[in-house]
Amino acid sequence: MICQECGKKQATLHFTKILGGEKTEFHICESCAREKGELIPGTPNGFSIHNLLSGLLDFDPTSHNALSSKSQPSRCEHCGLTYSQFSKVGRFGCSECYKHFGEKLDPLFKRVHGNIVHTGKVPKRSGGVIKYKREIEQMKKELLVRIENEEFEKAAQLRDQIKDLEKKLAES
Repeated sequence: MICQECGKKQATLHFTKILGGEKTEFHICESCAREKGELIPGTPNGFSIHNLLSGLLDFDPTSHNALSSKSQPSRCEHCGLTYSQFSKVGRFGCSECYKHFGEKLDPLFKRVHGNIVHTGKVPKRSGGVIKYKREIEQMKKELLVRIENEEFEKAAQLRDQIKDLEKKLAES
C-alpha cells in the first residue's frame, strides 16, 4: 500500500479511526510520520502516537496504594530517569530502568499484552518439543483446578493425557 501523504513510498503505519460508526483508515510511510512528528492524520490537534502510548503508561495502579520509597524508587539510580519522564517519552534511559520500575511495569504489560510472561510463537516444524511442554504445563494447571473443585473423574482423564504427552515428549 502506498503512503497517502507523499504518494511515493510504501506505507508502514496504518491507523483506523472510528467516529460515530464511520470507519476511516490512514496509511502513511515512516518518513512522512517523522516529518509530521508521528502525528496521526485527520485527528484534531494532531494527536501523536507518543500521546497514545503515554496514555497507557500513565496507568499507575500503585498510586492508590501507598508504597514505601524503598519498594518503588522514584528515580533510576543508574541514569536518573523518573517514571513520569518515561511515561512522557515512552522510552527508558537505560536497561537498569526495567529493574527500578519493575513493579509499575507488570500491570502495564498485563494491560497492554494480556500477560506479563512472554511466551512467543513456536515454529510448526521445529517446535514439537516446546509445544508438548507448554501443553503439559497447561494441563497440569487445569488438573490442579479440577482437583480443587473435586472433579476427580475429569482430573483422572487429564492425568492420563498428561502421561501420554510426557511419553511422546520422551520419544521426541
